[in-house]
Amino acid sequence: MNLNIISKIIIIIGISLVILGFLLPYISKIPFIGRLPGDIYIERENFKFYFPLTTSIIISIIISLIIYLLKR
Repeated sequence: MNLNIISKIIIIIGISLVILGFLLPYISKIPFIGRLPGDIYIERENFKFYFPLTTSIIISIIISLIIYLLKR
């Protein structure tokens, strides 16, 4: 793989992480993100477990569609 391509990919990943870091406080205020049916949440006396299964699947589908549309 060409070194220029790798450097561009690393730059894009870095910029994406910075943008995600700025948007994260606002994303957490969206009422349905992370509280969808199918998200696993177990709370016991001294234990909390949360796994956003449905949210992860929906975010994966959205990202896949964006990448598909950008490659066209």
